[in-house]
Amino acid sequence: MKIARIAHQGADRLAVEDEGVWRFLRQTDLAAIAAGEVPEIDDSLDPCQEPDFLAPYPGGAIFGIGLNFVDTIRDMGFATPQAPYLFPKLASSITGPGKPIVVDEVLTTEVDWEGELAVIIGKKARNIPEDEALSVVFGYTAANDISARDLQRSDSQWVRGKGLDTFCPIGPFIVTNDEIPDPQNIRIRTWVNGETVQDGNTRDMLFGVRFLIAYLSRHFTLQPGDMILTGTPAGCGGFMSPPRFLFPGDQVAVNVEAIGTLTNPVTAAPTRGLRTEPGLPRFDGSLPAT
Repeated sequence: MKIARIAHQGADRLAVEDEGVWRFLRQTDLAAIAAGEVPEIDDSLDPCQEPDFLAPYPGGAIFGIGLNFVDTIRDMGFATPQAPYLFPKLASSITGPGKPIVVDEVLTTEVDWEGELAVIIGKKARNIPEDEALSVVFGYTAANDISARDLQRSDSQWVRGKGLDTFCPIGPFIVTNDEIPDPQNIRIRTWVNGETVQDGNTRDMLFGVRFLIAYLSRHFTLQPGDMILTGTPAGCGGFMSPPRFLFPGDQVAVNVEAIGTLTNPVTAAPTRGLRTEPGLPRFDGSLPAT
């Protein structure tokens, strides 16, 4: 099942895909559905063929995992972690498909992309064994863990570098766990202005999804709606030679196999002007083939 949040007639509605159209639900609480509430179709509303997707965010904690792909660790030149490298993303950083990633160049001029698989928790979990970990997953979506590399370097932690407003695009919808029985064989690709910058697979994770859920649940009680960003493959702009970053006028797209493509334009913060020397070719309006 694919489940989405859609803007419809001035309201925020949940919907499920049904033979190429989206049928609206009676429920409005995605976290309740993630926790097991059975979704019911609202037959009083016509199906939607051209949805305006919103971020499919149930409203829980957001756990980021850094340095979790072998090729990324090599790219970045860091030591291999002996345990998952955890950092928080803030709820205010969430934005949806098609919505802008806002770059305030007074705060940062080194804004980077990180295409990722995101895991949505569906059951309360504490100390869950690794071999049972997938049983608490509600579903999966695509994510872009936008990162300000200059802020990461200047701070002793990553809250600002990872948590600025709009720095966590997710979507376009959630694919429930029954449709993705094995999250360790999923291709992840990222394009900037139509140019391929990342092309990896979750089989190359240092710590797999099962391990991450078990590890997190040993330290924290996971709740329905919590989300885990599982790490990014090689190809981040800040570690290219020369480095490349996102600027207003760019467009970034993340495709996660079996889920879909999350596309976001990059815009300047209000009252800020456009930078004139982008890190990649200017976007010409064409989207990548998936």
